[in-house]
Amino acid sequence: MPPLADGKLPLLLSAIGAFSDTAKFIPKAGLIPYELIVPFWSDGAEKTRWVAVPRGKIAFAPAGEWSFPAGTVFVKTFDLPTDESDPRVRRRLETRVLVRDSAGGVYGAVYKWRQDGSDADLLSDSQTEDIPIRRINGEVRPQTWYYPSRKDCLTCHTARAGGVLGVKTRQMNRPLTYPSGVTDNQLRAWNHIGLFTPGLKEEDLVNSATLAAPNDASRTLADRARSYLDANCSQCHRPGGTVADFDARYDTPLERQGLIDAPVLIDEGIDRPRVISPHDIWRSIAYMRVNTSGDIKMPPLARETVDQQGVQLLNEWITSMPGRSVLAPPVISPAGGIYGSPVEVILTQSEPGADIRYTLDGSAPDKSDLHYEHPLKLTQTAVIRARAFKEGFTRSITEQQIFIVGQ
Repeated sequence: MPPLADGKLPLLLSAIGAFSDTAKFIPKAGLIPYELIVPFWSDGAEKTRWVAVPRGKIAFAPAGEWSFPAGTVFVKTFDLPTDESDPRVRRRLETRVLVRDSAGGVYGAVYKWRQDGSDADLLSDSQTEDIPIRRINGEVRPQTWYYPSRKDCLTCHTARAGGVLGVKTRQMNRPLTYPSGVTDNQLRAWNHIGLFTPGLKEEDLVNSATLAAPNDASRTLADRARSYLDANCSQCHRPGGTVADFDARYDTPLERQGLIDAPVLIDEGIDRPRVISPHDIWRSIAYMRVNTSGDIKMPPLARETVDQQGVQLLNEWITSMPGRSVLAPPVISPAGGIYGSPVEVILTQSEPGADIRYTLDGSAPDKSDLHYEHPLKLTQTAVIRARAFKEGFTRSITEQQIFIVGQ
């Protein structure tokens, strides 16, 4: 790989020098495997990671980012499970290469694997591809996969985040079984082969903050949820990063992260929104943006699906916080859209005895507005907005659907 991003890149993965046999996926001896405690969500893909460290040492830090010598190369391959009844069936999609350049920055390159698995070709720009996924019932559904451009790589791998994202103490302080069959803590193993300066002390393994895996029942819900936010959000959400004010880094104490009950800059049209609203998933904007693959999704790049397990973890954390019970927004069915003839619309609410109030002019409903009692027959265009109320509960957020009728 060239020392700077404007150098000539190999057109084939087999030419970068990472594999002794590319088709058989056998790495060269100089590549060191590693794993993270909490991987970044990549649409359910399984990732295989290696790093090649040239002459020089990694500047170790118990907290924060590490610094890597020029010429360090990270190689990460993505395999997507394509059969829901057999997770062993996978398709190899891409290998991303991240290089610590000679100017102190990083650059990336993306190689798309050929269908026959013989090699992978350098991409000149981003691409999308629909990958067929076989469901448990035998039906086939498409899953969109996004291959990032080289420019996309730098959207997340920023100088503010140190260029390299996952390889740091809080993510690497975990055991790994190496090809030799030996299991050891990754940090201890890297220290043993002389990769760090200063050298790692055994107490660093015990005293350093360590992320909690989502399924690690020995750690608290808060630890696991904050670890998830660290892995998926902290590259941008940190001091000096993106426009949002919260700090997603796990190293930052919770009380200083600006997460819980903190105001937001973009409210998404929600009343009383917060980054994380205690006991209220509907007013938690961070939760809302993780729980969608639409225009407001976060992270915004290289993610086409929702991480259901991650969303469930955040849901459990938020609802475990003290606070009044919160009403879910009413469900409006059918969904809004264009209808050539009058349409009957039903409003429902999951909480027994909840009072649904609605408007047809687009205004925000309150307790003085129309009380829902029976289906609404729309004969002309309307904007239905509905909200639920019940004594002892926090009112719901407003649900909205637009119906264009008779066109």
